[in-house]
Amino acid sequence: MIVFWFLLIALVVVVAAVTLAVIGAGAEAVLPEAEPDRVADALPESRPVVQADIDGLRLPLAPRGYRMAEVDDVLDRLAAELAERDARIAELTAAAAPQAGRPAAATGPADGIDLAKDER
Repeated sequence: MIVFWFLLIALVVVVAAVTLAVIGAGAEAVLPEAEPDRVADALPESRPVVQADIDGLRLPLAPRGYRMAEVDDVLDRLAAELAERDARIAELTAAAAPQAGRPAAATGPADGIDLAKDER
């Protein structure tokens, strides 16, 4: 019976020592800081995304790869911005198309000097 109590007290001491070592017990923590679960360099909300934003983007890893929700959010944001840019390019192209069909008003120099006279 004495052996049982000795083993039980030893077990409690070992569990307490491991617990104190893991939580730090006022000393420096043994476990490293956990990595954040969210995107560290999120895409800016106040301006359009530029190439430097994409180059600096690092998606968080999950046990089986990347977190699908994070990747989906980033891809949805990029798709929306690309669609907006494509629509703006199409709008500007359509606005410039009628101007491209008009002939130029003057083909000579802008200052009105006739170069053929100056060469004689």
